[in-house]
Amino acid sequence: MTDNYIEELEDDEQQQLYEHLRIVVDKGQMPLRIDKYMFEKLQHTSRNRIQRAADAGFVHVNDVPVKSNYKVRPLDVITLMLDRPQYDNTIEPEDIPLDVVYEDSELIVINKPAGLVVHPGCGNYHGTLVNAIAWHLRDLPSYNPNDPEVGLVHRIDKDTSGLLVIAKTPDAKTKLGAQFFNKTTHRSYNAMVWGNFTEDEGRIEGNIGRDPKDRLRMAVFSPDSGIGKHAVTHYRVIERFGYVTLVECILETGRTHQIRAHMRHIGHPLFGDERYGGTVILRGNRSGSYKQFIENCLKICPRQALHARTLGFVHPKTGKQLDFTSQLPADMEQLIGRWRTYINGNEFK
Repeated sequence: MTDNYIEELEDDEQQQLYEHLRIVVDKGQMPLRIDKYMFEKLQHTSRNRIQRAADAGFVHVNDVPVKSNYKVRPLDVITLMLDRPQYDNTIEPEDIPLDVVYEDSELIVINKPAGLVVHPGCGNYHGTLVNAIAWHLRDLPSYNPNDPEVGLVHRIDKDTSGLLVIAKTPDAKTKLGAQFFNKTTHRSYNAMVWGNFTEDEGRIEGNIGRDPKDRLRMAVFSPDSGIGKHAVTHYRVIERFGYVTLVECILETGRTHQIRAHMRHIGHPLFGDERYGGTVILRGNRSGSYKQFIENCLKICPRQALHARTLGFVHPKTGKQLDFTSQLPADMEQLIGRWRTYINGNEFK
């Protein structure tokens, strides 16, 4: 639920409401205020917005409007009813350049640039990778971009660059999806993170779930906490720059923001990652020249310094192993070059 989901009715005589959301309460649910229940279930919203929706008559239980203090019961049907239809999320082809690394009758491997949203969603209904793929395959009759049985097999964040695989056929998506689910794919990322490491490699384990203080950020919880989903990241130092380190990360699991959340959890946020605290000076001196150097670095790479560098999987039709490597994008190459120059200039102390 987003900001524009919660708009108060200007006219109490509103004639028609449209269903935007439906939740059926579990059989074993204990009595709980509906605003708290919906806050725990939904992403990208706040409890205050839910309360405003209820006050405006938008939150219904079993087809009857309720206030935010209503306590949900087992098998209640909760609906969010708004005074306008849902946005038409039909995916239309758009002529957006694609960096195609590999393509055959079953699949495409794309090298996604940073800044390109992968899939249409709130606030990004056009100009996404999915729209670009729809254009690229517009002359392929068997490919329907609105069919969930084809298309994206996995995703990376908007400001993460690197490799993605897209299935052209339902069979390819099923078989590729099974490989990701069974963790038989090979994926590695390069990341520039704040701080130095005492060891050359390591393993991070910690459940990943929605951060209760920031719904747009993920947090790490103890593996035995019962909160979030199990996640494991392996990392290896590639190059040290004193105050920052270039690392390779290999995912054992594939959770939302996994590398970003795990690295922040161990005290090494990704350089340039504003949401996870990587745009402030976390290591180094406080001199004016150093501050200016960091500001220049953030201008060169104005996003989290994270790149999906390698991708490997078994071809869904031929059974052959396919492995791909993507060169670091220009912004990360320049960022690394700046740090090398800084260290070689004996400015690091």
